[in-house]
Amino acid sequence: MHIRTATLNGVATVEIARPEKKNALTLEMYQAMADALNAAREDDAVRAVLLAGQPGIFTSGNDIEDFVQRRPGDGSDAMDSPVMRFMRALLECDKPVVAAVTGAAIGIGATLLLHCDFVYVSDEARLAMPFVSLGLVPEFASSLLVPQLMGARRAAERLLLGDPFTPEQAVECGIANAVLPAAEVLRHARRIAERFNTLPPGAVREAKRLMCAGQRERIVATIRAEGERFAARLRSPEAIEAFSAFFQKRAPDFGKF
Repeated sequence: MHIRTATLNGVATVEIARPEKKNALTLEMYQAMADALNAAREDDAVRAVLLAGQPGIFTSGNDIEDFVQRRPGDGSDAMDSPVMRFMRALLECDKPVVAAVTGAAIGIGATLLLHCDFVYVSDEARLAMPFVSLGLVPEFASSLLVPQLMGARRAAERLLLGDPFTPEQAVECGIANAVLPAAEVLRHARRIAERFNTLPPGAVREAKRLMCAGQRERIVATIRAEGERFAARLRSPEAIEAFSAFFQKRAPDFGKF
């Protein structure tokens, strides 16, 4: 299984384990992560959730081949895809979520960090949101949250141009808490998650709900709007050209559009 789960000392670990494909996410993997997050939320023995990838790679985002072959439908079908189920599960998790990021965090690998409570990145990490270059639009409320964190000008560099950003820049804008040597990231993230074993769980959950309440409706509405446009864009001529170029290992030609 490409999603490994385990609960130890109050921490539910959800590990992306497909290093041979750079931890690219398939629909089955999204569903497995959604199931794991929902199970952790319902388990009284779990005080925090730890999201992790493999040494040197968090996730390269969607498995393009899987995504092209099984594009989500339009309307309600798109809103109930495994990707959206994962987004809802992470958004609705009322327990602290700690992310340990080593190597690349691309696409949703970067945007999911916007919904974690603690993010620790390695000094080798590279984050990018290259949706537009694939003929798509930003997702997981990144079109709302990234401009809030970075300001409109820097957000345009990340979301329109798809420019990558360094772990230091992730900390500077508030996406990440700290940069650590790669060998220390997972251990440090687990230590942070285990600290919740000594804190009152009800108070932690209530505090997290209050912290998120102010923007929750806007975030949910933005995710829905992005999801509808994303599903439509998957069938656009621009996206078809981008995906064809990806598989043919050539530069896409958008001059004809």
